[in-house]
Amino acid sequence: MINSGTDKREGKHAGFAMNGHINLLSVTLLVGCVLAVAGCKRQEAPGEDAPAVPEAAVTLVSNARIYTFDPGDTVIPEGALAISSTGEILAIGDRQPMEQTFPGARRLDLGGLTVLPGLIDAHGHLFGLAQSLTQADLVGATSKAEAIARLREFEAALPDGAWLLGHGWDQNDWPDKALPGRADLDAEFPNRPVWLERIDGHAAWANTLAIAAARRVADRDLSGDWQPEGGFIHRDADGAPSGIFVDTAMGLILPAVPAAAPELLDGALDRATEMLASLGLTGVHDPGVNRSVIELYRAKIAAGAMPLRIYAMADGTGEALDWLCANGPLDDPSGRLQMRSVKLYADGALGSRGAALLTDYADDPGNQGLLFAPDDALQEQMRSVLSCGLQLGVHAIGDRANRQVLDAYERLLPEFPHNPGRHRIEHAQVLDPADVPRFATLGVIAAMQPTHATSDMYWAEERLGAQRLAGAYAWRSLADTGAILAFGSDFPVERPNPMLGIHAAVSRQDSAGWPEGGWQPQERLGRAQAIRAFTMDAARAAFMEDLVGSLEPGKRADFIVLDRDLMVVPVEEIPAVQVLQTWLDGEPVFQRAGQTPTQ
Repeated sequence: MINSGTDKREGKHAGFAMNGHINLLSVTLLVGCVLAVAGCKRQEAPGEDAPAVPEAAVTLVSNARIYTFDPGDTVIPEGALAISSTGEILAIGDRQPMEQTFPGARRLDLGGLTVLPGLIDAHGHLFGLAQSLTQADLVGATSKAEAIARLREFEAALPDGAWLLGHGWDQNDWPDKALPGRADLDAEFPNRPVWLERIDGHAAWANTLAIAAARRVADRDLSGDWQPEGGFIHRDADGAPSGIFVDTAMGLILPAVPAAAPELLDGALDRATEMLASLGLTGVHDPGVNRSVIELYRAKIAAGAMPLRIYAMADGTGEALDWLCANGPLDDPSGRLQMRSVKLYADGALGSRGAALLTDYADDPGNQGLLFAPDDALQEQMRSVLSCGLQLGVHAIGDRANRQVLDAYERLLPEFPHNPGRHRIEHAQVLDPADVPRFATLGVIAAMQPTHATSDMYWAEERLGAQRLAGAYAWRSLADTGAILAFGSDFPVERPNPMLGIHAAVSRQDSAGWPEGGWQPQERLGRAQAIRAFTMDAARAAFMEDLVGSLEPGKRADFIVLDRDLMVVPVEEIPAVQVLQTWLDGEPVFQRAGQTPTQ
């Protein structure tokens, strides 16, 4: 069974049942007598007149070390996987008997490489990633000067007067951690509007021309001392906007920001999905999309250009929710797109001090962050989703916001006993320890992102104070209460590589091994538990556990081939583990150079 502690044993398998001669059950299927993993449900034999599937229509992936993540957490040291022409797993077991059962199958010999179920990012912004690929990339800029230099380089290709758009800056990575202002941009880009979203997507940096364009669109004066609900405009000594807009205040500028050209965005979406497939992601939960994005995804699916399963979450209580309430959950026949969930917001982000806290920020006395709505208003939004029989995912980062959402769930869920449940809190980043057990009690899934901890650990104590760290990024504490963890990356806020998330979950260290022993090491997870949060539990969070998330007969053949055994490599090597092949519905959607998918 799963070992919830950090795996320190070299050459062991972190909670998996080692089965060198896996016990095989005979299961009669349309292909005749084939083999299935012990513990899988026995299927009834079809009638004598049932048509036989030609053996040549079967693909046998053989000579692989297979981690199934089935209920028995089985590892098959020298295994094989039989896949039907329709992309279903027919059987899985030891290599030799499987090869004897399927002598005429199309065969792929993996030479002892490691196979895992396809990984699922339970919170990643696919459309946002595509958008970011059309903008200046400021991620990792170590100073304001470096960010400006990258902007100058990107601007060189822009036509006169076009907006300069960018994303990914983080003042916490700069020597001077003060927020920048419009004057910094005005001096460098006096003749074009500039709009730059912060790394967390919850704040933006604008120049004077961008603010002026927003004034024209909104037809209102942005100066004075007023503030929008759930947002904050940083102001100079004269009351004019300084250039930093936080959370809902960003909405004052966004209507003036031009959308990317459709052909540019179309190509960027292809690049984004190809990137994710190359990282071993076969699924992504995309939180906060509207109807136009759904139609863009549908067009890609129709064109055969979507190498991912997308579990879309509608953007709040707008048009997408109205459509879902009127038509019911969306389940595309391709199996590549579903939408039965809605994302709401309770607060902002910690890095921009918009996360709602129960007490003041340790580094900003008098500031407790931003709740997007009072309790009754948030509950009314949540009620409108629950009444349509849909799943809720509510963004909550600060301990005050998480408590607000948990209180709302506790009050509202009894009103809707027939709702399918599996409601979520997206991020669940900072919790009061008293609220940790409430996730399991209420059946609320914690959709968390391990790399947020290793990105924030350098400055989190400054923001929160040492005492509040006890409930911060508390994966192990939540898991120990029985809560389900569904892991993701929140890309493009963080890099989408799930190996970085697995490494963060088991080490709580950065890629250089800092800090020694891990940051808040009591919250580390074992490898199997971390990977399960990217596979079976992520699938469960999307009502897809009968389809994907483990390698079992009857499920879709979504799996990845790795260049080394993720379960036994030294912890510090986990970020370097490479995906050699990614398979979706029994077909390779990515193969690294030099890898042959069939032979």
